Amino acid sequence: MAQFKLVLSDPKAGKSEVHELKDASAQLLVGMKIGEMVDGTTIGLTGKMVITGGSDRAGFPMRRDVQGSGKNYVLLTRGVGLKTEFEGGKKRKLVRGNTVTEEIYQVNAKRAEDTPKSI
Repeated sequence: MAQFKLVLSDPKAGKSEVHELKDASAQLLVGMKIGEMVDGTTIGLTGKMVITGGSDRAGFPMRRDVQGSGKNYVLLTRGVGLKTEFEGGKKRKLVRGNTVTEEIYQVNAKRAEDTPKSI
């Protein structure tokens, strides 16, 4: 069964909290993509949240622009998963796709703007 650490951030308060999701509550996130809105009441939380990213057990980050759930080598110029040494640098890096699977260890999310509840 799926098991995740959900890091839920509140942009207004500037704080975040970690929740352990196991079995049925974690299974609801499997198949969702970065940018999708999730109702928090289905997994035992309040309000709505938006999935913003995550990483697998080995630490490879998820990228929004890589389709699917597997790992791919992608030529990066900026963004998630790359720290360039100089301006204009490019590097081929191994990153994960934008779909949440059972291989994902940590899922990052933020509270939706219309949610009045703060952490």
